[in-house]
Amino acid sequence: MKRITAVLLAMLLLVTACISSASPGPQKGEKIEWKFAHISDQNHIWHKTAVKFAELVEKKSDGQIEVSIYPNSQLGGEVDTINSIKTGAVDLTISGETMQNWAPKAALLAVPYAFRNQEHMRQVIEGEIGKEIEREIENKVGVTPLFYMERAPRNLTSNRPIHRPKDLHGFKMRVPNVPLFMETWEAAGAKPSVMDLSEVFTGLQQGVIHGQENPSDLIYSNGFYEVQKYVNETEHVFSWIYVVIGNEQLAALPDEQRTAVMEAAQEAQQYSNQLLETETKQVIAQLKAEGMIINDDVDQKAFQKAMIPAIKNSLTPEQYELYQRILQVR
Repeated sequence: MKRITAVLLAMLLLVTACISSASPGPQKGEKIEWKFAHISDQNHIWHKTAVKFAELVEKKSDGQIEVSIYPNSQLGGEVDTINSIKTGAVDLTISGETMQNWAPKAALLAVPYAFRNQEHMRQVIEGEIGKEIEREIENKVGVTPLFYMERAPRNLTSNRPIHRPKDLHGFKMRVPNVPLFMETWEAAGAKPSVMDLSEVFTGLQQGVIHGQENPSDLIYSNGFYEVQKYVNETEHVFSWIYVVIGNEQLAALPDEQRTAVMEAAQEAQQYSNQLLETETKQVIAQLKAEGMIINDDVDQKAFQKAMIPAIKNSLTPEQYELYQRILQVR
């Protein structure tokens, strides 16, 4: 009888332990600690926004959610961090077109000449196409976009003005390791080559390359004004990036705390957009002060026309159909 009682007691304890381990997420009043890892440095807009978001989350959750931030790739690169979210080692990160590794529609976050301007881009992000991209990210990447951050447009720098594609004849330029960028600039008439960002200044200084393309903040922070004369407003890529959280981490929150996080996300997005506008104006002024000339006489439609065949060739039929839908948004 004692043996039977002991067995029954052991079984009861085992069932209780299983129920306990399967209980959904943090309980009411229990403090939640999240790790937020990203690749930008402490002076970048993305990090400043991450800090603001963490402050807002803690305030709106009455201190129940604490977000620790790990900038500058401390916990790995972008892909590494997304994989860490899936294992639960990290909870949040900042990611954009890199997510096309899992969700092909995310490639549209940075396709040349998909957007006429920032207003057009906002319409797409906040409309049905944006929601479609976000749903695929949730389903295929396993993370939920909390809010988006706009990025300054990418422009071409050079030591002579570039007005139209024919001006690119013999023009050697650096592009990041993005096959689509390589193919589109080659189609436009340039001679692009992949080079690490850390090597670009020396490449320009020594004449190995004649130009490069980047947003204004990176043009300034990398000191390209010392070796380049013109910022040509090709504005060939308007893009955005998401602050994302693991689906499981978000689902585990009690309703009240989930509401607090979403409210914080909305306010952090507004903060990011205001910060981008202010800092972009400051950076352009600094580039001018350093002697760079802003060339706004650029035939962007001619560049788009030259690049479209390469865009169509590089995208899958599904991605290209989405690209066409984006162009039609008014």
